[in-house]
Amino acid sequence: MMAAADIPNAQESRAPQLAMRVSLAVGFLMLGTKVLAYGMTGSAAILSDAAESVVHVVAVSFAAYSLWLSRKPPDPSHLYGHDKVAFFSAGFEGAMIVLAALYIVYESIQRLIAGPKLENLGAGALLVLVAGLINGALGGYLVWVGKKHGSLILEADGRHVLTDCLTSLGVVVGLGLTILTGWLRFDPMVAILVALDILWMGSKLIRQSIGGLMDEVDPAAQARIRRLLVEMTSQAGVKFHGLRHRNAGNTNWVEFHLLFPKNTSLESAHSLATKIEERIQQDSTMRTEVISHLEPLEDHREIHRRGHFEKLDE
Repeated sequence: MMAAADIPNAQESRAPQLAMRVSLAVGFLMLGTKVLAYGMTGSAAILSDAAESVVHVVAVSFAAYSLWLSRKPPDPSHLYGHDKVAFFSAGFEGAMIVLAALYIVYESIQRLIAGPKLENLGAGALLVLVAGLINGALGGYLVWVGKKHGSLILEADGRHVLTDCLTSLGVVVGLGLTILTGWLRFDPMVAILVALDILWMGSKLIRQSIGGLMDEVDPAAQARIRRLLVEMTSQAGVKFHGLRHRNAGNTNWVEFHLLFPKNTSLESAHSLATKIEERIQQDSTMRTEVISHLEPLEDHREIHRRGHFEKLDE
């Protein structure tokens, strides 16, 4: 039997979409600001920041599509819905970040070899600083909305924007050192350090994407669900086994078997199963679908003689 989580109300559905639109609009604005700053200065560090913003705009455009697709209901071709596109979106965004980092390293090494030519560093640094502060506020907002509504797409986008903010602040520091010391090679050197940082962030997003697509277990969620099942089944004098769960992107899927004494009525068994399912949904921070299977305690081992579910519980 399966208990579906409450369908989000209109306000809850609109909030992530509004956040994504804001992210896309601000992304274009920040890109324009950084391109202007690069045109004024010729700085490799600012170029690296602008390149990261290009990646951000492309990635957010794909994330906006992914968010729309993930909220489509199940259909005959996708019986479990479209939630897993969230992991594709996170992986795509991570891959774009990695490509940007590699481009920044290449361009910065070229500048180091040829010798940088810079001008108007003060004005350029100010523009980048303003862009960085705006991105910091936007990134925090996106991560908050993503966690509140259980949206991996928004959370990944928010972390990307926060990475963009750190990139900008690193660029400002590099430009400040260049202005103070007069040593122009500080600029491409800082760009390389920034690139290594965003390379690390991009690889983490790719790793998260792969883990989600491979249904990697979340140990914290596993412990929380198991603790709740132990508590409720112990109180009711029944047992459980075969606990499995996975994060589909915007939805948690949980399934388990409940073991009842042989003479338990179907009505009472169903009532207890429903209470447990509802409790798991209430305890979850994101939309959760729960599937429980009712079976007799006495001969369940014979039914599962291959030992599949027993191995899961070890």
